Amino acid sequence: MERRKALGLIAGTGAATAAAFTALPAFGEERGRAGGATGEGKTKDGYTFALDKNVKRTSVRFKNRYGIEVAGDLYVPKNARGKLRALALSGPFGAVKEQSSGLYANEFARRGYVALAFDPSFTGESGGTVRDVGSPDIYTEDFSAAVDFLGLQRIVDRERIGVQAICGLSGMALTAAAADSRIKAVATASMYDMSRSMSRGHEDFYTREQRQKVIDYLSRQRWTDAEKGTFARGSHEVPFDDNGNVAPSNRVLPKTLPADADPITKIFFDYYRTERGYHPRSINSTTAWTATTPMSFFGFRQMTNIDMLAPRKALLVAGAEAHSLYYSQDVQKLAPDSVDLVVVPGADHVDLYDRKDLIPFDKLDEFFTKNLA
Repeated sequence: MERRKALGLIAGTGAATAAAFTALPAFGEERGRAGGATGEGKTKDGYTFALDKNVKRTSVRFKNRYGIEVAGDLYVPKNARGKLRALALSGPFGAVKEQSSGLYANEFARRGYVALAFDPSFTGESGGTVRDVGSPDIYTEDFSAAVDFLGLQRIVDRERIGVQAICGLSGMALTAAAADSRIKAVATASMYDMSRSMSRGHEDFYTREQRQKVIDYLSRQRWTDAEKGTFARGSHEVPFDDNGNVAPSNRVLPKTLPADADPITKIFFDYYRTERGYHPRSINSTTAWTATTPMSFFGFRQMTNIDMLAPRKALLVAGAEAHSLYYSQDVQKLAPDSVDLVVVPGADHVDLYDRKDLIPFDKLDEFFTKNLA
């Protein structure tokens, strides 16, 4: 499969058409593994990583300024004393707090931070009537709402709050930091600009004609949803077939991995659809976003005001072998005085989700220690 088609993550060999879409299944309908994947994750408590023995984890809830209840896990060092540095964490896009963001939060708490990993609105255990709908505006707001929550905690120094984001939530984190000066520093891992990805395709390969076809497909789907009173599922990164027509699928990843799967699908499947990273509430593990999710990303360009981050700093971490590396490189070029880039040799995009032997936690800790001083 051509690499750019692979970024659409077509499930199986036959992509469904918009006419074949069905309404959303009940929230949390898929509870077990589909064929080709085994187990229920690494731990019995539903997390894909083990909690450090020196860290306490507490389930918390807070509201964003739209009144949506956001679900999070607060990680605190057991030996905490005084006012501590704090981090709000989320991502990847379509993941939940029991996956990568929780792993990062656990590690930062082990190093002495108060760390809040949260599910973005409409996903995981967070509120929002329509399930699994993505919003760049509301997801950006969720980071500021997480800062609200952290700043109200007795153990947190509200002048030393930062953000760590992974993959698709990274663009929203950078956007939030540029607009919210309470965020004193921001770091990303395997950064994706989801607005750019959905509206222009991988490495901006969509032609003007293809962009119009995606818009037309989304517009027709809105009529279908309105007529049925439901919200269909579909590809958030819309691929094209060999005839040049949009070819969305009602799954992010296939239930089983085809023998001829492309390398990018393989690395995502290896995390989301196997014991390594599977979670029943993760959109990427089980199903797909609402089909019209890309519409808001066409209308909301992220990081437009990245220059307003200064004099605060950002650190972007990306794998040398990652198909997403160019996103971090381009952001670093936009704001070279505020943004530094660390490229991890031998790492692909998904390696930085959970490969603690490759994630440069020492560099991230050094960055936040300096900028949250």
